[in-house]
Formats: sequence, C-alpha cells, structure tokens
Amino acid sequence: MLKRAFDVVAAAAGLILVSPALLVLAATIKLTSPGPVFYLGVRGGLGGAPFRIFKFRSMVQNADRLGGPSTAGDDPRLTRVGRLMRRYKLDELPQLINVLVGDMSFVGPRPEVLSEVEAYTEEQRQILRIRPGITDWASIWNSNEESVLAGAADPHEVYKQLIQPTKLRLQLAYYRERTFLVDIEILLSTVVKLFRPNWVPGRLKPYGRPVPASAAHDARPS
Repeated sequence: MLKRAFDVVAAAAGLILVSPALLVLAATIKLTSPGPVFYLGVRGGLGGAPFRIFKFRSMVQNADRLGGPSTAGDDPRLTRVGRLMRRYKLDELPQLINVLVGDMSFVGPRPEVLSEVEAYTEEQRQILRIRPGITDWASIWNSNEESVLAGAADPHEVYKQLIQPTKLRLQLAYYRERTFLVDIEILLSTVVKLFRPNWVPGRLKPYGRPVPASAAHDARPS
C-alpha cells in the first residue's frame, strides 16, 4: 500500500515537473523524423499480463519490423535525436504514465518482451509476481547496455548470453529481499549512477563489473 501510494504521488508530481521537457522532446521528435511521438512496445507485466510501455520513439518508424528487440549503440534504426535521448535516459520519461495508471512501479524488475517472459523458468516466473519498474538493481549494474551490444552481429543473442543471466539473478534477489527501504536505496543509487557512470553500489560488487563492450565481439553467434 505504501509503495503504491508513493508511486501515484511521485508519478503525478514528476509528470507536472517535467511537462515542459516532455513537450519539447515530443515536438523535437515530431519535427525531425516521420512517425509517432511515442513507442508503445508490448511487455510482460504483473502476472505476465501484456501491457504497452510508454517511451519516446528513438528509432525510425516500424523499427520492430526491421530488427530484433535488443538495441545496440550503433543500431542503424536509431534516429539522431533518439541516440541523444537514450544517452541520458530521456526516452524513459513517459513511463511515468505507466506508473500512474498502475502498469509499472518506480522500482521493480525491468519488463521484458513477451517472447522472453514466455521462456522464463518456474523460478524466474517469481519475478512476475511484482509490478515491473522503471529502475532496479539490474539497471544499475548494467546502466549502459547499448555499449555492450555495439558491434554485435546479433545484439539480442549477445544480450541473452552476457546480460540476461545476471539481470535475472538480480531481479530474483530483489523479489526475495524487497522492502520500501530497499526501493529508496535503489532510487538513490539510480540518481548517483546518472552522475557517476562507473560507480557500483556495494551490494552489487559480488556480481562483478558490468560487461565490457569488447566482450560482445567474443559472444557473436557463429
């Protein structure tokens, strides 16, 4: 109850606070590339139920038909404005709408595409018992996923090999240890990470450093 109340109040306040930036970004997207302002991708939510996640569109129109679900930093589908938004996580701002309506929480496992959710083991499906979130320990552990995938022949395969296993371990750990205080710790850690990209919270050190970009080349499918 406390978590949901926090989400509603903070999301409403956040939307009001950043509304000028939202309008500027929306206008910039519309003026610089054809297509809609928002990307409404389908993700697995609470209980595995599909929902549409709000993001500012950072790719060319119909990008889903042109490539896989994972995005490398050198993905040709990215627009010039899209690259800039992704660098500073500005494309994620519309997810405040998802939080406000109850599809997501501020803190929770990052939602996956349905094909990945359907492949979860019975243990991993425990993640679906809680609302997905804008940020979590896995997001902090590997905050620059696109640089890891850059140069890969198959970015999604590299994602599944080098990122997803640790991501799922961290999400399961959050599911088992979650409290409101842990949520506050994750939110504060996320803010610090934005200003100190190389910083790693103490509790994440046992999981190792985020995967270096060069490892993507070694993990290309043969």
